Amino acid sequence: MPTGDYANTRYSKLNQINAGNVGDLKVAWTFSTGVLRGHEGGPLIIGDTMYLHTPFPNRVYSMDLKEEGRINWMYEPKQDPSVIPVMCCDTVNRGVSYADGKVFLYQADATLVALDKNTGAVVWKVSNGDAGKGETGTSAPMVYNDKVYVGISGGEFGVQGHLTAYNISNGKMAWRGYSTGPDSQTLMDPKKTTHLGKAVGKNSGTATWEGDQWKIGGGTTWGWYSFDPELNLIYYGTGNPSTWNPVQRPGDNRWSMTIFARDADTGMAKWVYQMTPHDEWDYDGINEMILADQAIDGKMRKTLVHFDRNGFGYTLDRVTGELLVAEKYDPAVNWATHVDMKTGRPQVVSRYSTDQNGADVNTTNICPAALGTKDQQPAAYSPDTKLFYVPTNHVCMDYEPFEVEYTAGQPYVGATLSMFPGGKVTKDGTDNLGNFIAWDATKGEIKWSNPEQFSVWSGALATAGNVVFYGTLEGYLKAVNAETGEELYRFKTPSGIIGNVTTWKHGSKQYIGVLSGLGGWAGIGFAAGLTGDSEGLGAVGAYKSLSSYTSLGGVLTVFSL
Repeated sequence: MPTGDYANTRYSKLNQINAGNVGDLKVAWTFSTGVLRGHEGGPLIIGDTMYLHTPFPNRVYSMDLKEEGRINWMYEPKQDPSVIPVMCCDTVNRGVSYADGKVFLYQADATLVALDKNTGAVVWKVSNGDAGKGETGTSAPMVYNDKVYVGISGGEFGVQGHLTAYNISNGKMAWRGYSTGPDSQTLMDPKKTTHLGKAVGKNSGTATWEGDQWKIGGGTTWGWYSFDPELNLIYYGTGNPSTWNPVQRPGDNRWSMTIFARDADTGMAKWVYQMTPHDEWDYDGINEMILADQAIDGKMRKTLVHFDRNGFGYTLDRVTGELLVAEKYDPAVNWATHVDMKTGRPQVVSRYSTDQNGADVNTTNICPAALGTKDQQPAAYSPDTKLFYVPTNHVCMDYEPFEVEYTAGQPYVGATLSMFPGGKVTKDGTDNLGNFIAWDATKGEIKWSNPEQFSVWSGALATAGNVVFYGTLEGYLKAVNAETGEELYRFKTPSGIIGNVTTWKHGSKQYIGVLSGLGGWAGIGFAAGLTGDSEGLGAVGAYKSLSSYTSLGGVLTVFSL
């Protein structure tokens, strides 16, 4: 599976490559995907076969690991290129999943496809959305037991977000749970579904929306999904409410910006927790939920750890949804002072609110920027060190809302943004756009932090060799000591890395692999040819200097000792 395990830890027990010898890594082989857009996600390894995906047009390669990646077959779906303009932040795809002899691909046009693992032939396919309305697919499908789960992208087009489960045998829909709407759509029991221990009440998914705004209310589900087999609960987060202009949607806008715990078989929500009520900054809550058992205040807890776009690292009891820890994981975060542990609400600093008494004014110096202290780039957890390793953005913004009308299939944003570095924290006093940190989720504390010139937009990998790997936007694969953060190895790949570092064992050797290919939100200016500072929803200006360090690409680089 793309996350390594059900718990989303992205931890490997392999230790042939370790802190003592990682400096001896060499490139074993490389492979060009033939696509020049943002390459998120990572390869999937099943036995002697690697399955590799690309951004649009969403090719899938089956590759023979016995022959350094010889191509067994390649599948390229026929999609209408009109889907490209309705993909918010590049044409990315985060990977494929596997079960029952099938490889599952979630295409840009929101089609879920099951491919025969041996031939690449289509076993079944099903439409999970309408690209004509801005509903697209960017997330990796995830398989638990007999179902495959997919979300939906398109919060910037007024999509009503949902998570859907399909039977892996035939593609028949098992259930669909919406983020917003009446109880029949959100799959909530008003008396049994809880928010911080209290019943949510009847039709909670419409009660804090004005009129029918919830129907185009966002809450999309394009991140990562985790699963606890003992509790039979699937966990995931929902995205920003639509539109980005908060004046046009008064209220808490439930259940956007929310962690959901749903029964994997029925979809019924057991508990929810809304992190950013009435989001005014586009702080999507879709980032991964990492499941780990931890001792908090002397008591072992089944916890869920989530690093939200809003800059707070949350630790919750994943059985009950009780909030245990909520602390800032970047010192620059200023839009809220803290999270009230009783109500769960962030305490917003009025000067950084973008809802200024109904007036469309330019609010300046908000930290973090809309792309968050961390976006979808996944963190990792090591049970050896009990630390979480988090790729972060150190970016702030100016944010000016404006009135916008909804038209199906057209952008429904309603804000102009500009982004810039979040302050001088490097040793030499220069601005930086990112940090790679180690986090103690039982206390809400940064243990160590490595400044990076640009945002760290790759997924992390922790291993039993006491090494943590991540990639940088300039294109470096880096290995650091899991306990101290000391850099042990770096290698510059052909393009910026926004993919997730992966490891596997084949034969007697351990390998490390990573996709490089500049793009995603941070690299959208390069991927889509944008030049205006406020283009790319504000990101283009912040990352212009990247052009001095790297360029577009699409390459898998594989390392071994």
